[in-house]
Amino acid sequence: MTPPKLAHITQATRRLIASRWPTIGVFDRVSVPADIQAAYELEMMTNDRLRVPLERLHELPESEWVVGIPHANIVMAAWLHADEQGGRFTDGTLGCWYCSFDLQTAIVETVYHHTRRLSHSAARYYQTIQMRELRADVDDEFHDLRGMRKELPALYSPSSYAQSQPYGVALRKSGSNGLCFDSVRYDGGVNLAVFHPRLVLNVTQGDHFQYEWIGKETPVVSQLTNVPI
Repeated sequence: MTPPKLAHITQATRRLIASRWPTIGVFDRVSVPADIQAAYELEMMTNDRLRVPLERLHELPESEWVVGIPHANIVMAAWLHADEQGGRFTDGTLGCWYCSFDLQTAIVETVYHHTRRLSHSAARYYQTIQMRELRADVDDEFHDLRGMRKELPALYSPSSYAQSQPYGVALRKSGSNGLCFDSVRYDGGVNLAVFHPRLVLNVTQGDHFQYEWIGKETPVVSQLTNVPI
């Protein structure tokens, strides 16, 4: 499949993650990339769950690691602690920074994925999850799939990533910065898959939200804070 056109995107973005992620971690605490592997290996002595993140770390060139700055751990977590099933344009080998151009799209996207997981759980639709908003800028060239849903239906499938995952992985390996694409979950929304951590700029903490499923597939979404933009 031919790579799509390139577009220079200068954009403020929104990303929502579960609040359980630590606010300060190894990538914030160290300032030299060479210390990262040693820190992970020490932590693995008491936490075997770090095995997969360490394996993924080796998939990223050291020059792309983000270290020693506020929110570095949160940025790197998008690549190292991603869903092992992958996302639309990433497989289980390595994650990326999935974000949206507006908050409502980010909410709808994350509600969909959490609802899907709950549908396969014993708890079903009785769950409360708190989410935190991350605001970040991008300013670079990305492959642009906007407006191509009819031409590339396999990449926009609402239920299968069988074609989009290998497509995204191949683009990343070819040196692509990432993909900009229309949201499948929210009409008019735009998402961005950023393939390289150092392209995620000026990360700040936004608001906190709560998703509450009370026996129904659609949760009640509440905004818990009001952080100025």
